[in-house]
Formats: sequence, C-alpha cells, structure tokens
Amino acid sequence: MKKILNIILGVLLAVMAVLGIYAIATGGSEASISLNLIWCYVLLALAIASAIFCAIFGMIQNPAGVKGTLLSFALIVVVVLVSYFIAASHDTVIPDFASGGVFPRTPTVIADCGIIVTYVAMIAAVVVALYSEVAKLFK
Repeated sequence: MKKILNIILGVLLAVMAVLGIYAIATGGSEASISLNLIWCYVLLALAIASAIFCAIFGMIQNPAGVKGTLLSFALIVVVVLVSYFIAASHDTVIPDFASGGVFPRTPTVIADCGIIVTYVAMIAAVVVALYSEVAKLFK
C-alpha cells in the first residue's frame, strides 16, 4: 500500500512540475494559468474526497469515536451559523473606490462571517492550549 501511495505522490509531483515549468516558460499566459487553476481544483477535490473517506472509514473502524466527531461537527456548524447571523445583523458599508460605489451586502456578510469564525477559532486554540498547560501543572 505504501509503495502505491509513493507512486501516486510521484505522479502528482511530476504533473505539478510540468505545469510549473509550462507556466514559467510561457510567461504566465492565460492558458497556463487556466491549466494550473484546473489542476488546483482537481487537487482540492481529491483532498476533500480523501478527507471525507478517511473520516467515514475511521468512524466505521472505531464506532466509539462517532459521538465526539458528530459533537465537533455540530459545534463547528453552530459557530458558523452564529457568526453568520452576527455578521448579517448589522450593515457594514465598505466603499468600492474602483467603481465609486459600495460593495454588495452578500460578499461583505460572508467575509465578515469568515473573520468572526477565524477569531473564534483563534480564541478557542489559545484557551485549549492554556487549559492544557494549566491542567498539567496541577497533576
């Protein structure tokens, strides 16, 4: 199995090298940029598919971990939904100097939601790290 994965990795690296050389040789032409973007989309789809497959496979092998996985997923969904509703509850007017108007509401709300989710994730990471270290002190 490891040998097959190494072969797949080699093929992926070779394709990336060829696309990179092609992009450099053509001076960043539209065709080379399009090919590289398509390749990135393919890699993203493969990464998402493999992550989902590995998660499902892990749940099948260890059914006891399903509860924790579903709880984590539900917590992420709640954080994203709360962030979206907070972002949508106020009007943020961002001037668009290129067009002389303002940015539309939907992209602004999505960007604001992403920023709030990032803040929550950073705060959670700091709290978990501090809790972990403090808990070690009292053991």
